[in-house]
Amino acid sequence: MAGRPAVGVLALQGDVREHAALLAGLGADVVLVRRPEELAAVSGLVIPGGESSVIDKLSRTFGMQEPIRAAISAGLPAYGTCAGLILLADEVLDGIDGQQSFGGMDIAVRRNAFGRQTESFEMSLEVPVLGEPPVHATFIRAPIVERVGPDVEVLATLPDGGIVAVQHGSLLGTSFHPEVDGETRFHEMFLERVRDRSGR
Repeated sequence: MAGRPAVGVLALQGDVREHAALLAGLGADVVLVRRPEELAAVSGLVIPGGESSVIDKLSRTFGMQEPIRAAISAGLPAYGTCAGLILLADEVLDGIDGQQSFGGMDIAVRRNAFGRQTESFEMSLEVPVLGEPPVHATFIRAPIVERVGPDVEVLATLPDGGIVAVQHGSLLGTSFHPEVDGETRFHEMFLERVRDRSGR
């Protein structure tokens, strides 16, 4: 249907349902992506939070790693939250042995950057590109961006300067989980890119 872009949520592991529900509420036709043919049918892909090393391994087991890499390289809009941000990074600084990413964002990300003892925290986060009100951000064993390339736009930082939201071309990533707080504006940004690319 016109105006309803087909958007995939990578459904190998993680908080898939929360993203799917939020995207459907914003008017997207949501496809749960587990196979290459499902990926080929969508105009954008959300990579959810979860465990980045598990999603990495499952993506290889299901034959999804190379199709996702190729789609991102070809310009498919993608949005990664938490583990999804790690998987979009070109460099993972403290991955487990043999861990790989899909890449595409010229960034280096550190997993579990806040220490395993700090399982989660919440804060009000200023995101200038989104305007007011501030974003209620929930961090759960969150990563942090430690390096950004020259074409990467930093969207949000912590008070200490730690980078927690970035965009690079058609790719968007956040260390936190807007989908668990009913915060829709990042997903709206992502859907704008999807519509721009698909002409809908």
